[in-house]
Parts: sequence; C-alpha cells; structure tokens
Amino acid sequence: MTWSTREVAELAGTSLRAVRHYHDVGLLAEPRRRANGYKQYGVEHLVRLLRIKRLADLGFGLPRIAETLDGDDHPEQALRTLDAELAATVDRLQRARVELATILDRQVPADLPAELTPADPSSMSEADRSFTLLMTRVLGPRKLRALGEVLRGSPAEPADREFDRLPADAPDAQRQDLAERMAPAARRVREEHPDLFGDDDDAPQGPRVLAQTTGAAMRELYNPAQMDVLGRIHALVSGAG
Repeated sequence: MTWSTREVAELAGTSLRAVRHYHDVGLLAEPRRRANGYKQYGVEHLVRLLRIKRLADLGFGLPRIAETLDGDDHPEQALRTLDAELAATVDRLQRARVELATILDRQVPADLPAELTPADPSSMSEADRSFTLLMTRVLGPRKLRALGEVLRGSPAEPADREFDRLPADAPDAQRQDLAERMAPAARRVREEHPDLFGDDDDAPQGPRVLAQTTGAAMRELYNPAQMDVLGRIHALVSGAG
C-alpha cells in the first residue's frame, strides 16, 4: 500500500508544507517515485510522520525530535527539559491572563503594565505613556515599583493638563508660573517615594544606559518649553531640599 504526499499528510494529520519541510531538514526520508514522477509513501513513512507529529504536539522542536527518534535511549532528559519549558510557558500565560483580567476590569490601556497605569488612564498624555513604556526596559525593580505607586496614587492636577498642552514657544513667565504650581506635587513625590530617586544599582542594563535612554526619550517626547519647565521644577524642589 502506498500513498501520495497529500494522502500521507492527511492520514498523519499534518500538512503538505510540513511534510515537505521534514524532507528539507532531513527529518523524513524521501520516498521512491512512481514512473510518472510522483512520490509514493509507504507504511514506514506514515509511521515516521505519526511519531514526528506526536512529539511536535508535545512541544518538541524539530532538532530535538530528530535526536529523540534517532536515539537508542529513552529521552528522559529531553522530556524533563521540555517539561520545565512548558511549565515556564504555563506560568507566563497565567500571568498574562491575570494582566488581561485587570486590563478588562479597569479599562486601562493594553500597551502598559497595569501596575504602571494611573487610576484615571485618560489623565496620561501620549508622551507620558511612551516615556513610561520605555522605562519598563531600563529602570530596576525598585524604581519601577516606586513609579507605579506614584502613577496609581497621584491624582491628576490642573497644572498637569497645562503642561501637556504647553506650546514650544511658551513665554518665560508662563513657564515659571507653571513650574511653581507643579513644584509642590513634585516635592511630595520626592518625599513620599524616595526609592524613585535613589541609586540605579539595580538597573538591568546599568546606570549609563538608563541615563542615556532617559535623556534621549525626554528630548524627543517633550518640547523645549516642557523640558525647561521640568528643569525649573527640579531646581525649585532641589533648592527647597
């Protein structure tokens, strides 16, 4: 009994493309061809395909499938490694489901971790969202926790909206007035969340990358007037300290 490529693929529960790929990577031997040039697969090919599919369904990659099928010993170590990988995947998926539930329940943006989203997501400007997202890659765990506490616990102030709408050519007096009105909230953040302003010894890519990324992000996301206001706020808060 022989089968065509399509027939053997259907019997094995796989696709024509998969069968051809198995040939290309050497996982499945090429069968003999009929006089008309078409391949004819026998029982040994079907059995091999079924074994490949079985291991693939368990989660084995093709190189590991080849090692397992062609090895003489029971693949205990390979199975244990795969089990550990699957456990990690299950854990990641469970965490993702918890985050999805939070996103759906709180109606928060999906592009930010829920713990870094304000109680009122609409209070966060596009620049702030982009900056916060970048910080998830360069801030250490300690500062990320502190940042989340600030974002979730600090109510939006009218001055924050003014800052978001501040034009690049805002006059000096407007910048100074805005900085003075925003400074008290910035001072409270510094006093109540000291971890946000401590050392960067736990930054995943080091303090230098953190400083470079932060500086580049701020220069690109905020206009010159906004950057000037932030500098004035820093001077006011530092001077008060």
